[in-house]
Amino acid sequence: MANYTAPVKDLQFLLHDILEMSVSGMDGFDELDRDFTGAVLEEAGKVASGVLAPLNAVGDVEGCVLENGVVRTPKGFKAAFATMRDGGWTGLDCDPEYGGQGMPYVLASAVGEMFVSANMAFNMYQGLTHGAYSAIHAHASEALKAKFLPKMVSCEWTGTMNLTEPHCGTDLGLMRTKAEPQADGSYKITGTKIFISAGEHDLSENIIHLVLAKIVGGPEGIKGVSLFIVPKFNVNDDGSLGSRNGVAIGKLEEKMGIHGNSTCVMNFEGATGYLVGEAHKGMRAMFTMMNEARLGVGLQGYAQAEAAYQHAVAYAKDRLQGRAVTGAANPKGPADPIIVHPDIRRSLMDQKSFVEGARALTLWGAMQIDRAHKAGDAQADAMISLLTPVIKGFQTDKGFEMCVAAQQVFGGHGYIEETGASQFVRDARIAMIYEGANGVQALDLVGRKIGQDGGKAMMALIDMLKTFIKENEGDAEFKAQFLDPLKEASKGLQGAAMYFVQAGMKNPNDALAGSTDFLHLLGHVCLGYMWARMAKSARAALAEGRGDASFYQAKIVTGRHYMTRQLPAVAMHLARITAGGETVMGLTEDQF
Repeated sequence: MANYTAPVKDLQFLLHDILEMSVSGMDGFDELDRDFTGAVLEEAGKVASGVLAPLNAVGDVEGCVLENGVVRTPKGFKAAFATMRDGGWTGLDCDPEYGGQGMPYVLASAVGEMFVSANMAFNMYQGLTHGAYSAIHAHASEALKAKFLPKMVSCEWTGTMNLTEPHCGTDLGLMRTKAEPQADGSYKITGTKIFISAGEHDLSENIIHLVLAKIVGGPEGIKGVSLFIVPKFNVNDDGSLGSRNGVAIGKLEEKMGIHGNSTCVMNFEGATGYLVGEAHKGMRAMFTMMNEARLGVGLQGYAQAEAAYQHAVAYAKDRLQGRAVTGAANPKGPADPIIVHPDIRRSLMDQKSFVEGARALTLWGAMQIDRAHKAGDAQADAMISLLTPVIKGFQTDKGFEMCVAAQQVFGGHGYIEETGASQFVRDARIAMIYEGANGVQALDLVGRKIGQDGGKAMMALIDMLKTFIKENEGDAEFKAQFLDPLKEASKGLQGAAMYFVQAGMKNPNDALAGSTDFLHLLGHVCLGYMWARMAKSARAALAEGRGDASFYQAKIVTGRHYMTRQLPAVAMHLARITAGGETVMGLTEDQF
């Protein structure tokens, strides 16, 4: 079984050559030079490969066990979680006022990728806590922040998000969980929530649940939803733990993957809760957590593909079968390693070009979040709002596809559990579903995001592509290899957007029938843009004779593979979009 190797060199290339993090002009970023970020990434990589990766298969095989109302996590998880806490990794980008280190979100995202690749199920415990921290930090009162955040930053206490109920998923206006006001200003929360990741476990002293509920007597539907903090153990005024609250696990789900993470049914029976933000404004507060979670899930999509790809490359170099069509590559052996065969190379290049492109887009997106939050950049905020469904939906769809491709490299051995190839496929599958299924992400993109604020963000994206192409078309080779394909793809993007404007006014079904295709079309355009930027930087490095020439040469060839073998999918998606919804909606319900 292959070991995980942290892609520190590629992360450094993106942070400094592409995003130019240390010269971004934002406060504090000038201190984050290559030496500093390199040290952080190297240490995180050691934790990922040395502590988390060895527990990945352990968590998959052992899973979680429910015993007397307590979930026992797999062997080794508690010690690994202590390592994460002691190293300060859980609060890397959190507010120093509450014990965090105050580093940029983009650096925390780079670190997070390595932890997800090494052990996705394990990393969810701290990842969900970070999301809960963000919602509380942005919307709760100073008193609640002081009471709960310090121990959430350190992960002495962990966090969850409780949205879904047995009868409602996406349509949260149908929820039945109720909140009854109490004389002391608290609320009694009663109801059942399902699919709650890390809802119960033995890794922390307390679990802080963020729960959506309707205050009794409030407005109907989504306008009546509020957000509450509901701790597993009540917290005394001095910060010590008090009595057990009225919240308990009802069931531990058995799942296709991420076995090392506990997915629970949670029952709230008159549990004490505290209102976060304004009454009946819970969705606004919860979306702070959900939007962060969606970017994190998009990261999971390519991070699992990265781990699967590394596994497949190691196998392809080791497995002997057949001979290269151009002559024996291993003449002293009985056969050549399968990496010599063009179809294996095609698969590995598809995987590599997706992973590196998606990594660039995700970190670029994280940088937009830093610009929005740290520099008050409204355009960056609008851009990441537009692209969040793409990062989440496209990257998890393609990430799963690439995990399957990696499994295929193993042939029959990929279907045998002992090789570990199937775990990446099973673990990656959930990312297409949770935090808003990808079909919903596509509907959000087409139905709301592209036309939001008069379509300013979409027009800004198109202008950004046009400007980049115009500024760099003086280099004939670069133009032919990267800019011409990007220009053609951007025309497809504009054509699709125009179709939605025209079709949506006449027949909304025609527009929405192409929503998933548009999600993928825009995803390919974004990765094409990222690859053009990376290739430009790599070409400049080679011309100047700096850095690792082999790294930059590989970057250019991998980028050319994406531009020639993946980006043309834009034309296919455009054809599907402009076909409208006639066949999609053509059958009556009883004809299915």
